[in-house]
Amino acid sequence: MEILVLGAAAGGGYPQWNCNTPGSRRAWRQEPGHKRRSQASIAVSADGERWLLINASPDFRQQVLAIERLWPQRGLRHSPIEAVLLTSGEIDHIAGLLSMRERQRFDLWASARVLQLLRDNPIFDALDPQYVTRKALTLDAPLEVAGLDAPLGLRVTPFSVPGKVPLFMESRSGGDLTGSAEETVGLEISDGAQRCFYIPGCAAMTPALRERLRGADLVFFDGTLWRDDELIRAGVGHKTGARMGHMNILGDDDGDSTLAAFADLEVRRKLFIHLNTTNPVLDEASPERAHIAAHGWEVAEDGMEIKL
Repeated sequence: MEILVLGAAAGGGYPQWNCNTPGSRRAWRQEPGHKRRSQASIAVSADGERWLLINASPDFRQQVLAIERLWPQRGLRHSPIEAVLLTSGEIDHIAGLLSMRERQRFDLWASARVLQLLRDNPIFDALDPQYVTRKALTLDAPLEVAGLDAPLGLRVTPFSVPGKVPLFMESRSGGDLTGSAEETVGLEISDGAQRCFYIPGCAAMTPALRERLRGADLVFFDGTLWRDDELIRAGVGHKTGARMGHMNILGDDDGDSTLAAFADLEVRRKLFIHLNTTNPVLDEASPERAHIAAHGWEVAEDGMEIKL
């Protein structure tokens, strides 16, 4: 199984277009140790030729341009991306679909809840149903992902994780920001020999999630914020991570943090993904980066290639 990291940042990317915090300024200037990152997405393949895209970020075209293996390979119209799967209805997970509207065949998988959000917004009708088939995921049911002419050789099991409704739906949520069990999903992906997990958004570590992740070969996990009140401390926002539906890497007492939650799970390789532009671990020379490295964590970056 091969995994390409198309993008590793949270919504807005790194640096975010309007962010002038010290870390973002260094990324604007492309200083050493401050790699720019586009918005989070990965592609997975069992054969290195046909790919499942997980989340279609607003930076989709830029991401494909940067990775030659995802360029058209034959004929006048072609893409190695043969299926797309969405983990939520957040803008940074669905907006890239609008760059995939050129009558290219692929199956689009998402929870029934997310598919309903797409139906409710007519702009997504630009995806011609003669070419793009929308299919509903069933939670906890393994899916053998089909390609254009043959199975991709990947088994994906979607499961609910604690999260929240998309930002653009908050005003219509009636005050319940948690939403349904299908609002935010994590993915277990296997080629029959290895298994990895992709969880770019997670509000809390539950006992069931802990047991699911135990002993995994690879986990990509929500690394949005270093601390719950990071945006408030930085003076750029008023929301906590909990309010936004994200765990924090480090808790005030380290008891409610992602680092603590994974401490005894014996995951072989762990990468933070979906990192906010304010997160100090994006600075490769920061003490925060050294701290997570000491706990066995890496920070995902655009263009990273992983083989399991």
